[in-house]
Amino acid sequence: MLHILQETYRGKRVFLTGHTGFKGSWLLKILTMLGAEVKGYALQPAGLPNLYDIISGDELCQSVIADLRNREALKTAVLDFRPDFVFHLAAQPLVRLSYQIPSETFEVNAIGTANLLDAIALLDNPCNAVLVTTDKVYHNNEWEYPYRENDRLGGNDPYSASKACAELVIDSYRNSFFNVKNYATHKKAIAVGRAGNVIGGGDWSDNRLIPDVVKALNKNEKIEIRSPESVRPWQHVLEPLAGYLLLGAKLCKDPQQYSQAYNFGPDLDDALPVNKMVEMAIDCWGGGEYFINKEINQVHEAGLLKLDVSKAKAQLNWTPQLAAYKAVADTITWYKEFYKSTDMAAFTDTQIHQFFNG
Repeated sequence: MLHILQETYRGKRVFLTGHTGFKGSWLLKILTMLGAEVKGYALQPAGLPNLYDIISGDELCQSVIADLRNREALKTAVLDFRPDFVFHLAAQPLVRLSYQIPSETFEVNAIGTANLLDAIALLDNPCNAVLVTTDKVYHNNEWEYPYRENDRLGGNDPYSASKACAELVIDSYRNSFFNVKNYATHKKAIAVGRAGNVIGGGDWSDNRLIPDVVKALNKNEKIEIRSPESVRPWQHVLEPLAGYLLLGAKLCKDPQQYSQAYNFGPDLDDALPVNKMVEMAIDCWGGGEYFINKEINQVHEAGLLKLDVSKAKAQLNWTPQLAAYKAVADTITWYKEFYKSTDMAAFTDTQIHQFFNG
């Protein structure tokens, strides 16, 4: 797949928001391997260690450290670069943190997206944009039915609601300023990627399952979990990133057909409960224990969430490549190599090549 994507992105200018984050750093690495010229826009990497520094991100792109809410800085960064593609990953991405900073979460995720779309509208060159939201944009009825792209949007917690708001913003701009019927005039294609819960090496975020598991295992501590039965569409981080890149390539070929929203998640058999994921991680690590602490201060988080990815399969020729156990195994292997002081930039390259060429 890598050589196919090279045909689209080699020599192209790609504006990547959130390039210093977990998913953004992986995408930055892939884009440079594809031969793209990348300009990143994001906040400073969060703490040490972080994947961006591990891959020497400053050497891979033009890096602008700024906030999405800084409308003028964002506009200047976009217009000066005149991108052929935009991938929008920057966000306040944590459900539990959104309860602590709700208004900031709405500002960053909804208004920040509007600020980016304002800048794209001012470009005088054709541009294909893939804006990333989340599987949590759906009004979740906690049923077995997997959500499709035309299902109702919603969100109980501030994070989920802010991402649903971002989708409304995107839809409004697409209808008002980037209408596919008028593509010949504005030459902007706007699509949305909705991804499930991602795992992979280099994530040290608080209150995320695999980072919490790895931190405990490395310290020979018991793993504490709070919602063992909660089911999520877990997937390796490279799965949705491949989907975003394929979607960008499709936009380039037929902007009118593909200016839509697409789900990216695992096959339904791999939508697993938290306790199963933890047990697989322990097995891949080679030992460890966990315990359930239901006394943890609980905020509302969905107990059951599944995605229907048939649209991405049919229209984008995208399909999940890694079963759940393989996704966990690759993730745990990355962290084990990190703690051995392996050259992790090279090891990250290896995992990318194995995924795209395997």
